[in-house]
Amino acid sequence: MSNSIITNVSPYIGRFAPSPTGDLHFGSLVTALGSYLQAKKKQGKWYVRIDDIDTAREVPGAASRILKTLAHYGLHWDGKIIYQSQRHDLYHDTLAQLKQCYDCYYCRCTRQRINAIGGYYDAHCRNLGLSSTAAALRIIQSKPVYGFYDQLQGDYVAPRSLAEEDFIIVRKDNLFAYNLVVVIDDHDQAITEVVRGADLIAPSVRQISLHHLLAFPVPDYMHLPLVLNRFHNKLSKQNHTPPLPINDPRPILIDALNFLSQPTIINWQDLTTEQLLNQAVQNWQLNSIQPNGRIVTNYD
Repeated sequence: MSNSIITNVSPYIGRFAPSPTGDLHFGSLVTALGSYLQAKKKQGKWYVRIDDIDTAREVPGAASRILKTLAHYGLHWDGKIIYQSQRHDLYHDTLAQLKQCYDCYYCRCTRQRINAIGGYYDAHCRNLGLSSTAAALRIIQSKPVYGFYDQLQGDYVAPRSLAEEDFIIVRKDNLFAYNLVVVIDDHDQAITEVVRGADLIAPSVRQISLHHLLAFPVPDYMHLPLVLNRFHNKLSKQNHTPPLPINDPRPILIDALNFLSQPTIINWQDLTTEQLLNQAVQNWQLNSIQPNGRIVTNYD
């Protein structure tokens, strides 16, 4: 497969973008650590962005606790923290551009209807000229992406229905959709590589197509393996995975490095957290990571 990604050159800019729907857990730490080490190995910047666009799911105080936990584990970010909730003007500007170019339309189809026809939307409302009342806003998929090269997972081939679907960019409740804001934010922050969990690999084709539609450079993508619990489900806030403890971060960082199949750090007990992470950066080996998720029972 030809690589649809534009290979980026320096300066490298990566990011970690947690949603404040709960506290960080071990699976979150693996993702944060992997993105941090990749950025520092590339001698680049590592930004933290709080993806708080879905206000209904936000847990009060979670954003602050996430930042405190990252700092406690030695994962110090570059620059200022970006909050999606403070960027509505930027999102509205992009929406105005899309509307002006007739690249989107309103849709009132229910989830039940879409599930009944197989789970992917069939562009039913595309030519109906509906108003915004009780309607979602969908992109007209004119630049479908059928696959891309992932820096860890290799060639990813998307289902045709996923690649060609007119996906939602503003929900019926008027909240901006993730696929829209993540593209705008990554472009605005000049992100050169997106490092995140493998559960987000499929939506990447939608995001890449939107990058193309908006004439944005496309970042590289790397999707890290998921941490699974004993029931083979990914560790998540929805599965009530316990938050990371605020005690000695070093043994948990070592567990995260082991999950990512990184070289053993000898006598890590004699190192500070900063020294441990500096050595982890020096030892970082992308080709050692096993791309598929694995079960870890200590943190579920």
